[in-house]
Amino acid sequence: MLDLVQRLDRFNRRLGEGVAWLALAMVLLQFAVVMLRYVFAIGFIPLQEAVWHMHGLLFMLGAAYTLLEDGHVRVDIFYRSAPRRRRAAVDLAGSLLFIVPVCLLTLYVSWNYVLSAIYDFASGTWILERSPEFGGLPLIWAYKLVIWIFALTLLAQGISLAVKAALRLRGDDDPAVAA
Repeated sequence: MLDLVQRLDRFNRRLGEGVAWLALAMVLLQFAVVMLRYVFAIGFIPLQEAVWHMHGLLFMLGAAYTLLEDGHVRVDIFYRSAPRRRRAAVDLAGSLLFIVPVCLLTLYVSWNYVLSAIYDFASGTWILERSPEFGGLPLIWAYKLVIWIFALTLLAQGISLAVKAALRLRGDDDPAVAA
C-alpha cells in the first residue's frame, strides 16, 4: 500500500512541477497579447484563448500537487500546534469526508458535460467541440476533459493523504509516511 502511495505522490509531484512552468508561459503569452494589441493594433484570438486555458490548467492540474505539498489555505487555529496524532486524524477525516466525496461528485456531475463535448451518442458522431470564436482554439473538448483529470489526480492525492494519515494514527514512524 505504501508503494502505491509513493507512486501517487511521485506522479502528482512531477505533474505539479511540470504544470508550474505554465505560469511563466502564461505571463510571456499575455505580454505578447498586450504588445500585439496595444502596440501593433493586432488582436489574436488563439493567443488570448491560450492564456485562459493555461490559467485553468495551472489551477486544475496543480491542485493535487498543492495538496501533496500542504499548500492549500487552511482555516485552522488548532491544527498547526496540534499533536501529530490529532493532525493525522484531521487529515484522515478531511480526506474521507471532503476530498474523496467532492472528487467523486465532480466526476459524476461533469460526466455528460465532458462526454457531450467529445461525442454525440444519439447520432453516433464525433463532436470534438471547438471554440465558438472565429479562429479560436479547436481543443475545447480536451480542455473540458481536464475536469476529469483534475478530479482523478486530486482523488488519488486525497487517498494518498488518507493512507498516510491512517498509518500515522497506527503509529508508523516511517519517513515515507511523514506528512
